[in-house]
Amino acid sequence: MGLYLLVLCLALLQRGGRARPDPPGCNSPEVERVAEEALEQINQDRTDGYILSLNRLYDLSHTHGQEMGGSFYKLTIDVLETKCHITSRKPWKQCEVRDIGNVPVFGECEVSVSVDSQVKLHSYSCALREVPATAVVHVCPDCPTADNLNEPVVKETANLSLQRFNEESRLANYFTLENITRASSQWVVGPSYFVEFTILETVCSKTAGDSDLSSCPPMDCQFAHRGFCLGSHVTLEDQFEIRLPVGKKDGSFRSRRPVDVKCQIYEPPAAAVEEQAHSKADGGHTGHQHHDHTHLHPHEHTHSVPPSADLTAPEPRGALGTVVDHPAPLRSAPKARSCPGPHKHHLGLDRLKL
Repeated sequence: MGLYLLVLCLALLQRGGRARPDPPGCNSPEVERVAEEALEQINQDRTDGYILSLNRLYDLSHTHGQEMGGSFYKLTIDVLETKCHITSRKPWKQCEVRDIGNVPVFGECEVSVSVDSQVKLHSYSCALREVPATAVVHVCPDCPTADNLNEPVVKETANLSLQRFNEESRLANYFTLENITRASSQWVVGPSYFVEFTILETVCSKTAGDSDLSSCPPMDCQFAHRGFCLGSHVTLEDQFEIRLPVGKKDGSFRSRRPVDVKCQIYEPPAAAVEEQAHSKADGGHTGHQHHDHTHLHPHEHTHSVPPSADLTAPEPRGALGTVVDHPAPLRSAPKARSCPGPHKHHLGLDRLKL
């Protein structure tokens, strides 16, 4: 009996000595957490484009740190573009993925991260591309398709949309066009064009009356506001006419093209830093209310921060990686177990390998 127990114990010890934790795979909750946090840091590092959302984890490799402890991951992540522009700085989980009716974009990111007590992004390289118009039209013949950003009608739509925004907004200063970021078109009651564009606050105040935006330089100030706009323009063969109210000058009929615009204006990062500094400063700022910097000229900013306040500028963005608009090279089959993981979105395009 004693010999039997000895042999049994030796067998168990040998089995325990050979036991190793299984390498992580694409279904691992821990790896998914790492991928989600890595993508959040990618979006925070980028300076233009749209916020990316995680579609699935395609492949990974994992090594344990030799000196510092922790782990090192190389991840291949499939991503989808959302409707949120980078300017918004929203968490990607709060952003809606572009569906088939919004010119969807998909791609891949190669990511390197280390994991100790926190996830730290080291580098990334992403390749994005639009879903081909043929694939969209096959499923949804009436959906908008992408247009060339340099088309004159696209630029006209952006300019008309910005003009309407400046006319109707209650902000103190005029805004000027920065970049047209997306354009599409479809037939509604006529050719309809849709644009997405970013805008910058200028030094021209609306109190000065009508202003020629070509002579209004952008506000060169860390507190200048930026915005992201959606504009549309329906062109008709016979433009509809609007009669001005009785008693107004030029009361005859006039024509006007139907233009719609919706803009979101975002606080600059420097404003958030200053607000934090104010909250830490002693005296004079009790009950401090949020200040609308659009009412101030860049040289009229009157807030002062005590020298002891920790007023540090945000770190430069865009240094950790690149995002390019072209297909990624062909990739090999996944090597890690349970990879690739399941898709989170199909966009109604099952025939297209996202």
